[in-house]
Amino acid sequence: MVLESFQVGEGEVPTVLLHGFLGSGRNLRSLAVAWSEAEPQRRFLLPDLTGHGTSPALPPGADLDTLARDVHETARAKGFTGPVDWVGHSLGGRVSLAASLLFPSEVARVTLLDITPSPVPVNLLESGMVLNLLMQAPDTAPSRKEMRADLMGRGLSAGLADWLVMNLESTPEGGVRWRFGRQALAELHGRVNQRDLWAAVERPGAKVRCIRGGRARYVPDEDLARMERAGCPVATLPEAGHFVHVEALPALLQWLLQAH
Repeated sequence: MVLESFQVGEGEVPTVLLHGFLGSGRNLRSLAVAWSEAEPQRRFLLPDLTGHGTSPALPPGADLDTLARDVHETARAKGFTGPVDWVGHSLGGRVSLAASLLFPSEVARVTLLDITPSPVPVNLLESGMVLNLLMQAPDTAPSRKEMRADLMGRGLSAGLADWLVMNLESTPEGGVRWRFGRQALAELHGRVNQRDLWAAVERPGAKVRCIRGGRARYVPDEDLARMERAGCPVATLPEAGHFVHVEALPALLQWLLQAH
C-alpha cells in the first residue's frame, strides 16, 4: 500500500522519518527541514503511517509489520533505493525496528526517538490516555472549535486538543468528523505496544541508536543498559519529555549529526 507522504531535501542519502501514534508526517517537518539544512546530502520521506493522516485506512488485523511493509513500499515507489536510514518517534520507532527485521539488508540504520524495544505498559502511555478520551468524543461536531472544546471538557490539555483536531475533516453537511477510524486505531494501539522487538537490537549486525527524553518514561534505565550492552548507544535530553523533536530540537539535531 502506497501511503500519503511528502519529501524534504534532494540529497542522495535516503532517510525515512516516521511520526508517532495519532500523528502525521507533518509532525516531523521542522526536524526534517533543520536536518536537511545541516546535511543537504540527505533526502527525507515523511509518510502518514497507515490509518493516520490522509493515508489509507488500517486493514483488519493490522500490526507493526503491516505498517512497516507499507512504509517500505512507499519509499520504493518514491524512488528511495538502496539501504535507507529509518528514524522514528514513538510508534514510528517501533515500526522502524519491525522494518529492520523484515528487510535487514535494506535498512541501513534505525534511530529511535524516545521509544524502547520492550513491550510498553499501557499505563505508561500518554497515547493511551489520549486514545481513551478520543474514543469518548462524538463522531462529528459543527466545527473544529466545538470538537476542541468537547475534548478539553473531557480533561485533555489545550495543546493535545489542538494536535488531535488536526485529524478532522469537513463533512458534506458542513461540520467536521474524524478522518481516521478510531476503533481500528484502538486495536492497533494494543498490538503495537505488546510486541517485543529486542531481536531488532540484539541481532548480529544491528545498527540502532536511541535518544530519550529525560522527563519521559518510555525508555527506562534498565532498557537503556540492555541497549548499550547490545551496542546501541543511548543519549538522554534532560530537558525534554516524550516529544524530543519538539521540546529539544536543537539538542536533538546536534545528536543526530554525530556519528554513533
